[in-house]
Amino acid sequence: MNRRRTFALALAVTALASGVGAARSTPTPTPTPSVSPSGTPTPGPVPSATQSDGTLQILTYRGYAEYGSVSPRVNWVGSFEKETGCRIARLDIAQTAEELAARVDDRPYDVITAGPVLSADLIDAKKVQPIDPAKVSGYTDLDKRFRDMTTVSGKVYGVPYLWAYHEYVYDSTKVRKPSVEQVYTSERSVLRDSPLTIADAALAEGTVERPYELGKDELDRAAELLERQKDRTYWRNPIDLVKGFATKALDYAQVTPYQRLLLQKSGLPVRTLKTGETTGWADSWMLGAHVPDTTCAYRWLNWVTSADAQRDAAAWVGMAPANHKACKGRARPMCELYGVGDDDRLAKVAFAERPPGACRTDGGKCPGYDAWAERWSDLIE
Repeated sequence: MNRRRTFALALAVTALASGVGAARSTPTPTPTPSVSPSGTPTPGPVPSATQSDGTLQILTYRGYAEYGSVSPRVNWVGSFEKETGCRIARLDIAQTAEELAARVDDRPYDVITAGPVLSADLIDAKKVQPIDPAKVSGYTDLDKRFRDMTTVSGKVYGVPYLWAYHEYVYDSTKVRKPSVEQVYTSERSVLRDSPLTIADAALAEGTVERPYELGKDELDRAAELLERQKDRTYWRNPIDLVKGFATKALDYAQVTPYQRLLLQKSGLPVRTLKTGETTGWADSWMLGAHVPDTTCAYRWLNWVTSADAQRDAAAWVGMAPANHKACKGRARPMCELYGVGDDDRLAKVAFAERPPGACRTDGGKCPGYDAWAERWSDLIE
């Protein structure tokens, strides 16, 4: 391996190890709490339980609220404090959706980042409160498809932030006739470790239109497709992708476009496998249910809705912004990579919702997320 490629591989590993552009697993109904807290508190007093002293407690993903801990040039939390007068007293960070879900009850968080499964769980459990979109400037600049995902019975519960979708890649030096069938039958293929991967299998199986609204028979067929290859690996750490392709241990992998770009920039000969439809997800900011003084929380929601904040976040984590006005400067490559504004392209993405979704199949008797998680647990044991 030449020196230039070795350096490129090291850069890719560093980017993925820091959590940048990392696809996250989806929590099971009873996640195991993280044993090593990764909070990065701002210097200052611990806030009161009522959060009425101009401070915020935040729970989010790594890279979503940067305070300069990785690079002094990546610090939009500090700018928020200077411009609004609100202080971040607690910034708790999770690497995966499972870790984040495990920490929701740790303290009365003002704002929480949540994906499709966790957001639905929080709404059902009344752990988040409705948001008044009139208090969030620029709310209508956010893509309507993402706004609708956290709107329940006419009430808004989430402010869309970042989104991405999945694709399959293959080693072009080893695979001559790539196919989706081989992705699911080869032992040299890795898929993300998440119950929602069942939706990808349902699309690959080819008989469903709404992969998150599976009837029992459809769920069985998707699970059976996954079960055909008993020796398949399911990944959580994207570093495994670099290692797998660098050592020629992998022929196929399920990744995001940004992860594929990192692999290609590191000199690995991966190409995208063209498919008719794929899956994706969006993360939103939500407002804690038991915070009586929401002044600073709304200032935060306004901040993360802005084009500037979403531009910084999208460029840093390798995802697409929900605010199309962020697609300038450093975020432009991400917007082009994911096709922001390309309705034809995004029409082929089935964005995740917690199963059974609206359940417009099987007479409205679709298995719920618990059934998906149980099938997944049986599969990966």
